[in-house]
Amino acid sequence: MVSDVPTQIALAPEISTWPEADPQLIGSHCADCQATTFPTQDRCPKCSGANTSEMLLPRRGTLIAWTTQGFPPGAPYKGPTGKDFVPFGVGLIQLGDVIRVEGRLTENDPARLQFGQDVELTMIPFTTDDDGNEVVTFAFRPI
Repeated sequence: MVSDVPTQIALAPEISTWPEADPQLIGSHCADCQATTFPTQDRCPKCSGANTSEMLLPRRGTLIAWTTQGFPPGAPYKGPTGKDFVPFGVGLIQLGDVIRVEGRLTENDPARLQFGQDVELTMIPFTTDDDGNEVVTFAFRPI
């Protein structure tokens, strides 16, 4: 029997622990200067050292800046365009005292977003690929 439920795949599988139930973003941490980056990098952008290792980033954070993306981004954007495009929120999220991460927000209504708002990582549908798979990406939702 063939299932009507589409297969979900990650837009960028290397940047998170999804499909875990409570996925986390994967960053890198420099043992030499203590800098943290997202996504992972082989060399530290702060000290240029190669003494980096992967680290799981906190799932919850604070919205410190945001805007609404009202038009499709330029290349290499592969999401909906034209009449299929829906404006989306984009935020700068402070994840604990670890790092600031830019990402989509599940909310795009400015009246429902506020500076200092608590948010949590989630995965959301992004697009459908040529094989009919639902492509998901990370986003932050207000909590």
